Amino acid sequence: MRASGNDEGAGGREVIALFPLGSPLFPGVVLPLQIFEPRYRQLVADLVALPEGAPRRFGVVAIRQGWEVERVAPAEALFDVGCTATVRVIAPQSDGGYQLVAVGGDRFRLLDVLVPAGPDDPPYLQALVEWLGEEEAAEEAAGDAEGLTGPDHGAGIVPEDVLSEVARGSLEVLAGNVRDLFARYVADVAVRQSGDAGGLPDEVLDALTPDELLGDDDEGGGELGGTAALLREVADDARGLSYLVASAALLTTEDRQALLAESATRRRLALESRLLRRELTLLRTLGAVPVPLVQFAAPMTPN
Repeated sequence: MRASGNDEGAGGREVIALFPLGSPLFPGVVLPLQIFEPRYRQLVADLVALPEGAPRRFGVVAIRQGWEVERVAPAEALFDVGCTATVRVIAPQSDGGYQLVAVGGDRFRLLDVLVPAGPDDPPYLQALVEWLGEEEAAEEAAGDAEGLTGPDHGAGIVPEDVLSEVARGSLEVLAGNVRDLFARYVADVAVRQSGDAGGLPDEVLDALTPDELLGDDDEGGGELGGTAALLREVADDARGLSYLVASAALLTTEDRQALLAESATRRRLALESRLLRRELTLLRTLGAVPVPLVQFAAPMTPN
């Protein structure tokens, strides 16, 4: 259902169905779901009933407190920035449930959470949302302009083509730094989970080749190889890299939410650089990993 008088797009508003989860969804990240609750079965049925060509999507928002969102004020229980999930596969199950495969799409901000109030309302939460755009090029150039202002540039006036070139170069350096940090971080986790705490590799992604990683044992090599493959897929895509790291690193929900709320790739990568350095320090100080490495292998798609 579309909120009247508003157009979709950055700043536009729309009413969409909500699907609260324990962790945020990021653009481009694949989300498999097993649907068994009656209210979400109805959500899927409503999506299936949409006219051909209509977007079959819903909003994913992370839960701030508790799991039974309806038992508290939903607006207080949910974080205010989420991401749409566009359904790619719907597989009905014999018990009446569904298996879904969805992909993260557009970011949005919750403006109002709509709770079912009568028999004619759908049984699931809905929300009035405002679509969030990406700041990208304008923000990146503005962020790098500070380093170019000075007496040699006429009272701080820098030609636009110079700004653009420096912004691109700075973003590439920042993305490369995050890519290397994340590769080292994943390697550290894999080695610690395999039980070999010694000789932690300091090599970065270039050293993480399939020959080195895809062994015959079951001690994490294959999972690490899969993560390395994902990194290679986004090697030339700074935005995709930023969302891969945000979804795959073992961060708190609050950290992930801060990364989702960030509207510019450059700032998102800068925050990830700080977070990965912090996590590497903790890994090497505490020598323990709290969750299986398989959680790193969050599938992504550019589509």
